Amino acid sequence: MTGNETSSAESTIAVSPVQRAYDILDNSRKAGLGKPLKWRRMQLTALSRMLKDNARMLCDAVHQDMGKPAAETLMMEIGLVLDEIKFVLPRLSVWSAPKPVLIPALLHPAFAWKRPEPEGVVLVISPWNYPILLALEPLVDAIAAGNLVCLKPSDLSPHTSQTLQLLVEQYLDPRGVRVVQGGRAVNTELLEHHFDHLFFTGGGYVGSILMAEAAKNLTPTSLELGGKSPCYVDGTTNLDVAAERIAWGRFTNAGQTCVAPDYVLTTADVAEELAHRIADVLVRFFGENPQTSDSYGRIINVKQFDRLVALLPAEGDAGGGESGSVICGGVYDRDDLYFSPTVLLDVSPDAPVMQAEIFGPILPILTVADESEAIDFVNARPKPLAEYVFTRNPRVRSRFESETSSGALGFNLPLGHLLSPRLPFGGVGASGMGHYHGKAGFDEFTHLKTVVIKPAVPDTLRFVMPPYTNLLNTVAALISHIKPSKMR
Repeated sequence: MTGNETSSAESTIAVSPVQRAYDILDNSRKAGLGKPLKWRRMQLTALSRMLKDNARMLCDAVHQDMGKPAAETLMMEIGLVLDEIKFVLPRLSVWSAPKPVLIPALLHPAFAWKRPEPEGVVLVISPWNYPILLALEPLVDAIAAGNLVCLKPSDLSPHTSQTLQLLVEQYLDPRGVRVVQGGRAVNTELLEHHFDHLFFTGGGYVGSILMAEAAKNLTPTSLELGGKSPCYVDGTTNLDVAAERIAWGRFTNAGQTCVAPDYVLTTADVAEELAHRIADVLVRFFGENPQTSDSYGRIINVKQFDRLVALLPAEGDAGGGESGSVICGGVYDRDDLYFSPTVLLDVSPDAPVMQAEIFGPILPILTVADESEAIDFVNARPKPLAEYVFTRNPRVRSRFESETSSGALGFNLPLGHLLSPRLPFGGVGASGMGHYHGKAGFDEFTHLKTVVIKPAVPDTLRFVMPPYTNLLNTVAALISHIKPSKMR
């Protein structure tokens, strides 16, 4: 083979998009690209401009993927990312500044401080259900902390993912932010690289796989998962308000929201009335036929659609079985990926719909005796990402706050904690680890380095160095808050 032939053969060996993205980002990390505040501000400002300039295009892409109304995309995705940028930008200088720390008297004279520094190259793997919000909000926090980011959007929302890649490449610095596309094989290849942080939003099963792979490179991992977020309603609450807010929280995005109320626990005297009031609200929200409503979306794909159909009571079941009875909904169209807003009453804890996160427009209502049984019910299951309680009773509120554990707790309000950059967002236990939004997000992607300096003169350290005389033993005991007599 001639020299020219060798060169030609070598040139045909293609570098994968993942490898190319990683190499560019890693080289930029070595060059310190993300550390200057000027670069961070430029990227965040450009990202804000990207969203404002292309809001219509992004809304259209999300609608193509899952039929989501433009108003929902604007309020629950684009608007929230813009709020995050607006909150973070003016605070970057303060958050990034070294913080002085007092030094123990034993080391005086000496000085110490905590220095926030970027972790390096961050991998963000985002899901399909909020394909703009859950891709770009962690991106904002990672850039704010000075990191470089490899963003892997979901292959299940291809129109949005492709639009994001097009716009990110157009607006952001390609040396510091890269987008890679693909499915499971791409995720596997990504995890073969030594990223400095992995941020994943999705289901617990995939999260556990990604965490195991990340552990091979000792990659710090943030997992924003989900689970069955409970909602308790008692007879003291305003049922009209409760019905409206629960319906909004459950059926926004056709129920495909990780912090949506997954099921309702309520007392027997409230259950049926609440179910019918929620049904009435749904007619007001989406009309008699939600399939024709411009305010109601679709299920993401056939696989998820079929899974939801299997959770409904069997055809011909008039109620009384473990899956309960259908108060409203239960209508679906596979060709259109349409699944109507559905409320089920008198559902058993053993019903299929109660065995895993629903992640769709089905709301089961279960009966409990009181708040004590509700608390026991919640505590007997994995810790949820969110928990909601509708009551006017301060004692009941206090009990849920002190006796249950969840990523967030909302009284009379679902989804509220998701909407503020001032509130940390994250799970606990099976619902996730790590937090983001605002300062919590900055901290999540930051390494806090400790720095200590002591002048050479005066050399006070010699007073704590061997040989250890009786005098030094006495001094050591006093410094350790122990009576010297105890050491004799």
